[in-house]
Amino acid sequence: MDYESTLVVSPELSQEKIEELTAKAIKIIETSEGTIKVVQQLGKKKLAYAIDKFREGSYVYVEFAGGGETVYALENFLKFNDSVMRFLTVKIKKKKKEVAATSAPKPDLQEKSQDLDIEQSLEVKQNESETEQSSLT
Repeated sequence: MDYESTLVVSPELSQEKIEELTAKAIKIIETSEGTIKVVQQLGKKKLAYAIDKFREGSYVYVEFAGGGETVYALENFLKFNDSVMRFLTVKIKKKKKEVAATSAPKPDLQEKSQDLDIEQSLEVKQNESETEQSSLT
C-alpha cells in the first residue's frame, strides 16, 4: 500500500535538526520493510491556529510504500517525539482508469426529468385503477 505522511515540526528547530528527524523517520520506514518514494521539506508556513503557542511550523512531506506495521512504527515514533507538533498519515488510493464511455453523449437532464414525470404519472394511474378495482369487488 502507498501512504503519505505530513509532519508539522516546531519552528524553533534548525534545518540540521529537521533533516536529522527526517532521516530517523526514513530509517524507521525502511527497517519496517517500507520503501521511500518522495521526501520534501516544505519549509516554514503559517498555521491556521496556534499550536503550543506557535503561529508557524516547518512542514515535511514523506510518501512511502509499506504495510500496516510500517505505518504503526512511523506514527509511534512521531507520537513520542516532542519536536513534532502534528502529523497526519493517509493511504493513497490509486486512480482508476477512465472508462471509454466518457466519449458517449450525455443525455439531457431535462429529458431525464420529463421521463421520470411520465413514469411517475403512469404509476399513479396504475395505483388509482387498482384501488378502484379493489373497491368495486
